[in-house]
Amino acid sequence: MLKMQLSSVRYLATIAKNSTPKLTDVLIVGGGPAGLTLAAAIKNSPTLAGLSTTLVDAGDLKKVGEFHDQPPEHFTNRVVSITPKSLHFIAERAGAGDFLLRDRIQPYDGLYVTDGVTKSLLDLEKPSMLEMIEILNIQSSLLKKLSQYDEVLDGFKLVEKSKVTKIENTDPKDPTSWPLVTLDNGDVYKTRLLVGADGFQSPVRKFANIETRGWFYGTFGVVATMKLQYDTYKLRGWQRFLPDGPIAHLPLPGENATLVWTTTERISKLLLTLDPKAFASLVNAAFVLDNTDLQYYFDELEAGKISTNELIEDVKFRMDQEFSKLSDETMIDELYPPQVIDIKGDTRARFPLKMTHADNYCSHRVALVGDAAHTTHPLAGQGLNMGQGDVEALVDALEKATQRGQDIGALLSLEPFWAERYATNHVLLNMADKLYKLYHTDSAPVVALRSLGLDLTNNFPPVKNWIVKTLTADTEF
Repeated sequence: MLKMQLSSVRYLATIAKNSTPKLTDVLIVGGGPAGLTLAAAIKNSPTLAGLSTTLVDAGDLKKVGEFHDQPPEHFTNRVVSITPKSLHFIAERAGAGDFLLRDRIQPYDGLYVTDGVTKSLLDLEKPSMLEMIEILNIQSSLLKKLSQYDEVLDGFKLVEKSKVTKIENTDPKDPTSWPLVTLDNGDVYKTRLLVGADGFQSPVRKFANIETRGWFYGTFGVVATMKLQYDTYKLRGWQRFLPDGPIAHLPLPGENATLVWTTTERISKLLLTLDPKAFASLVNAAFVLDNTDLQYYFDELEAGKISTNELIEDVKFRMDQEFSKLSDETMIDELYPPQVIDIKGDTRARFPLKMTHADNYCSHRVALVGDAAHTTHPLAGQGLNMGQGDVEALVDALEKATQRGQDIGALLSLEPFWAERYATNHVLLNMADKLYKLYHTDSAPVVALRSLGLDLTNNFPPVKNWIVKTLTADTEF
C-alpha cells in the first residue's frame, strides 16, 4: 500500500513538473534546413545570442548528425541546388562553414534547358552559378555547430523525437499573449516568439489561423543518384521539358549526378519498379529521343513486351541514329548530358508535387519560414533557397528589433520580415508555376509560341542575365 502511495506521489510530481511551462524567448518547431539554420544564426549572432532558443523536432536528429561521422559511400537522393548567397549565409552567419563536407558539394557553371517537343533551347552560363548539396550535409553541419552550445551557459536546447500536440495562447482572450506549446513528452513551453519551420502541414500555421492557397499538380517527382559513364568535361545542369513534366540531370562530384524527373503517377510508379540498368537507359533516352519514343517504351514495359536487355539495345540504337545526324561528334557532349550507366544503391524515390503559398508569414508572436510558408515545383530549384531567404530576413528583423529594444514577438518587429520576403517568393512561385503549365502540353499553338520565346530569350543577353540573377538570388524584386 505504501509503495502504491509513493508511486502515486511520484506520478503526480512528474505531471506537475511537466505541466509547469518552461520559458524560452524563441521556440522553433521543425529541424529541417530552415529551422536548424535559424537556430544556428540566432545563437551565432552577437545581437541575438542572448535569446534563449529551443528547437523541437519529431525526428531523431542524432541519426541526421551521423551523416558527418560516417558519410555514406554513395550520394544520398535528397540533393538540392543552393545559391552562393544561401550557402554563404549557412557558412558564415549561421557559423556552419567549418563543418560542411566540401568534397560532397559540386558547383556548376550553368544550365542547358531544352524543349522536349521542339529543338528550342536556353543556355544559361555563369561560373559557379549554383551548387549541388545534399540536404543531410546542410542539416548535419548545422547540428555540429549547434552542439557547441550549452543549455545553461548559452541558452540553447534541442528537443528531438517530440511532437507538438497542442498550441494555445496563455490568455485565450488575448491573441498577443505568449503561446503555450505542449509536446507529447508532457513538456509545455511558453515562448515570446513561436517559429513554424514545420513543413507543409504546419501546426504552427494552423494555430496562427493563417490561410494557405495552392494546389497539387497531380504529378510526381522521381529522384535518384546516378553513376555516369565518365566525368563531365563541362560542369553544368541539364533540363528538358517533356509534355508530362521536366527532367533534370544535375552534377555531383566525380562520376555522379542527381536526377529529378517530373512525370505522371502511372509512369512514376513504373520507373521505381524497373531494373536499375533499364531505368538508367530511359533517363538517357529522355534527353535525346522524342516523347513518342518514351511513351512507346513505357507502354511496352508495362505490358511486359520488352526485356531490360532489349530496352537497352533499342534505346542505344535509336540514340546512335540521332547522334549520327550531328555534323560533328564532339557536339554530343555539348548538346546532351553525360550518359548514365547505373543507379547508385536504393536511391530511387518519388514524391507528390504541389504549389502553396500562405497569405502572410507572421501573426502575433508567430513567424513562418520555409515549407510552412510556401512550397514550389522543383523545376527552378528554388525551394531550399526560398526558405534560407526567409531565415535571413527573419534574423535581420529580429536583430533590428533587439537593437531598438522592441519585443521580438510583436507584429511591429515581425512585419518587416514578411514585407521583404512575400513579394520575392510570390514572383518565384508564380514563375515556376507558369513555366510548368506552359510546358505541360504539346498543343501546337502553345508549343510554337513558347519555342519562339525560348529562342528569343536565348539570343537576348539582358533577359538571360536577369534569369541567371533570379536563379542565383543575386537580385531584389
